[in-house]
Amino acid sequence: MTAASSPGYSESGPIRDTHTAPRISSETKPSFRTSEFFAYVASVVAVLIASWAVGNGANGVDRFPADRAWLYVTLLTIGYVISRGLAKSGSREDTDTMRR
Repeated sequence: MTAASSPGYSESGPIRDTHTAPRISSETKPSFRTSEFFAYVASVVAVLIASWAVGNGANGVDRFPADRAWLYVTLLTIGYVISRGLAKSGSREDTDTMRR
């Protein structure tokens, strides 16, 4: 004896869609389209301009030397890389769809 099937169900269970469309959008934006990128670039430019503009004081001592400016740029870069890593860590996008 066979049981009658309900609409939407085959005799072996619910009908399953085996084809799923690939996800086109990602959870995070490309880095150059984020506000943190523009803040990073503005900060780097500001540090370098400040180091150049301050220059030597009246007594000939450089109050903001280039080595300190580049240290600040390095620290800004580390912060930016960490923030992008945190933003991307929650992304579940497949690497195959990122190549498209």
